[in-house]
Formats: sequence, structure tokens, C-alpha cells
Amino acid sequence: MERRTLGSTGLQVSALGLGCMGMSEFYGPGDEQESITVIHRAIDAGITFLDTADVYGNGHNEELVGRALKGRRDQVILATKFANLRDKDGKFVGISGKPEYVRSACEASLRRLGVDVIDLYYQHRVDPDTPIEDTVAAMADLVREGKVRYLGLSEAGPQTLRRARAVHPIAALQTEYSLWSRDPEEEILPTVRELGIGFVAYSPLGRGFLTGRFRKPEDLPPDDWRRNNPRFQGENFNKNLQLVSEIEAMAREKNCTPSQLALAWVLARGKDIVPIPGTKHLHYLEENLGARRVQLSADDLSRIDRVLPQGAASGARYPEAAMRAVGR
Repeated sequence: MERRTLGSTGLQVSALGLGCMGMSEFYGPGDEQESITVIHRAIDAGITFLDTADVYGNGHNEELVGRALKGRRDQVILATKFANLRDKDGKFVGISGKPEYVRSACEASLRRLGVDVIDLYYQHRVDPDTPIEDTVAAMADLVREGKVRYLGLSEAGPQTLRRARAVHPIAALQTEYSLWSRDPEEEILPTVRELGIGFVAYSPLGRGFLTGRFRKPEDLPPDDWRRNNPRFQGENFNKNLQLVSEIEAMAREKNCTPSQLALAWVLARGKDIVPIPGTKHLHYLEENLGARRVQLSADDLSRIDRVLPQGAASGARYPEAAMRAVGR
């Protein structure tokens, strides 16, 4: 497995990471034992970068990842996040970057994960009511105390990144990026490259839409969060399905699956970009691993730019309320 370095910090991770969110929530029911098997297989295949958050499953996902890492902790770079707040029933109730909350959230994550140190600690969303300087200063205290090794932000805007980096080095920005979410190319990618910050691409398969598995909204499980996503609804779904047909045509020509083509495209966008496709199923993990063998020529990339330019997807990538929390 190729290794990539996140920004100028020297933090090295596998070129492909593993997003663990869906093992606990949002994308229909999961099987804990299969999820642990997926994590073990990923590590055996050379994936060293695991991504979770305290909000996934309201703590369950960190506990699951922690169990999977028993006896294998030294084989991975472990990333988790804080800031999104939920009540005991799972309802989202706000965002906090308050210094005292940063500390309590980190200590709670360490307990759930069953580890002594978090390798990469992200602020999941920027708190508009707390100066980013105060939040990052509290995160930096955790680094000095040995509870965290590197700091990251998720879905932060360019000016927030600059202000954060002035307080403490930022190893990575995590933001949605895929063939149908190319917005970071406008301002975010140039900014992180200027500042020496790595870029972690979540949902590189368009929340599964780019795989071609979903032909109608009813293909999603009844309790699947994606049913509330604008891109998976009504006429947006049908228009986005036409984009998938372009991906499927190219994949057939390249003798690969649509998923592998979509991942290969993200991998080809720069050695400073690390996609973290998520899955809870072993066969999808194996399929994702195969993306490393897909080579895209300059002509292939030009063709993709023509048929899937920035802004090609129909519908916002989150519901309206959630969109207000990104790019701050």
C-alpha cells in the first residue's frame, strides 16, 4: 500500500483510509462482527488510517473501533472527531468548540477507544460562537499533554484554516470530495496546499451513489439517512443517475467497477489527498482496494472533466440546516 504524507507535519498514512461511520449508524443496520472483520482485513491489506468520531452512533462507533484494535493499536493511525453535540436520544443539539468541552470530549473518546493517545484529532464542525483560536489552543494543550499527536479540522473555510494554523500546525482538513462534490477545488485545495495542510476526502464514492448500486430511492434501507439527502431525492436522484451512467461507461472501458474508477480519480488528484471510503461489508472493502490498480491517463482525466465538471451533481450535498455548518 502506498503511503502519503498529510501536509508538512510528517504524518504518514496509507493512500486509502477506512471510514468507519456507517458501521454504527446512518446507512442502515450493521453487523458488529462483520465490521470488526472489515477493520482487520483493511489493516492486513495495508490500510493504516482509520476514521471515526464521537458522534457516530453516539459513541458506539468509537467503542467498536476500539474493540477491533485490541492488540493491533500500533498498526494504525487513529483519527476521531469532536464538536457535534447529541442528546441521549441521538438528536443533534448543536456544535461546541469551547475549550472546556474540547478537553472533556477528548477524554471521553480516549475512554471509548480504549487508547492512551489519539493520532489525529479533528474539530468535526466549526463552532460559530467560539473563536477558532480558542478551540485550537485547547486542542494544542492536548498535544502538549500527550493525549493527541496531530490536529485537524473538518469542513472549515479558508480563513478559519489560516487562523487555526497561526495557533498550531494543522495536519489535515477533512472535507467531502468526489466526482460529484468538486467544490474544494475552487478555494479549499489551493488554501491547504499553500498552508502545508493535508487533505482527507470523505464520501469519495458520493455516499455510495457513484457505485451504481442505487437505481431508485427505494433501494435505500427504510431508516437510511440518505433518504433525507437532497441528491437522493426526487428529480435530483434521476439527474444524478445520468452522471453515474457516464461513470459506468468509462469503468467498462477501463475494465473496473464504477467504485474503483471514482476512487482512482480521487487518488489521482494529488499525492497530498487521502480518500477514506467507508464500508461495513468485506466485499465492498475488497472492491475499494482494487482501485489502486486503476490507472487514469491524461485523456481519461480530461474526459472526466468534460462529463463531470464541478457543480455537475443535482441538489445540495446536505439538507439546508446541515449545509449552514460547512465551510465556516
